[in-house]
Amino acid sequence: MKPVKKVSDKKHAKVEPKQKPEKVVVKTEKPEKAVKVVEKIETPEKVEKVVAAYKYVYAVGRRKTSISRVRLWEGKGEITINGIPAIEFLKGVGPNAIHHFEKPFIAVGRRNRFDGSIKVLGGGVHAQVGAIIHGVSRALDKFDSEFHKILRKQDFLTRDSREKERHKFGLMGARKHKASPKR
Repeated sequence: MKPVKKVSDKKHAKVEPKQKPEKVVVKTEKPEKAVKVVEKIETPEKVEKVVAAYKYVYAVGRRKTSISRVRLWEGKGEITINGIPAIEFLKGVGPNAIHHFEKPFIAVGRRNRFDGSIKVLGGGVHAQVGAIIHGVSRALDKFDSEFHKILRKQDFLTRDSREKERHKFGLMGARKHKASPKR
C-alpha cells in the first residue's frame, strides 16, 4: 500500500486579494513614449508614472542598407534624428542634405508644421538621408491621403531599389575580371 500524502495548510489557506492597479492614460512632453497605458499604484508616497499621449503617424523608409523609423505629429517644426536636431545631423552630410530633407514638406506646403523623431541606422550618411526622405514622405502620405498624388508625382514614395551587387568568386568585384592573356 502507498503512503498517504499530508496536505499542507498553506495550499488551502484563504489568500486575501491584493490591490489591483488602476489603468490610467496621462500626458507628458516625451513623444518617444506615445499613447501607452500606465499602471497607477497607490503607495504611501502616492507616486504616479507618467507617459505621453500624442497622436502621431509612423512610417518606415529605406535606401540601400539604411532603415529609418519616422514619427511625425503636428507642431512647430522641431524634428530630431537619433536624438540630435535635424539641421545639426544633416550639416555633417553635405550642403544640400538639409534642402533634400525639406523637399517632401515643401511639396505638400507644410514646412515647419510637423514635429517628429526619426531613428535611422545602417548604411552610409547619404543612404541614411535617402531613407529619412522616404520615411518622411510615407508618414506624410499616411497623415493626409490628399498628399499622396503630390508625393507620388514628385517620386518621393518610390523606394530606390538600387543596392550594391554582391562579390562573385573568381572575379575582382561584382563584375570586374582580369583581362584575358590570349587574344
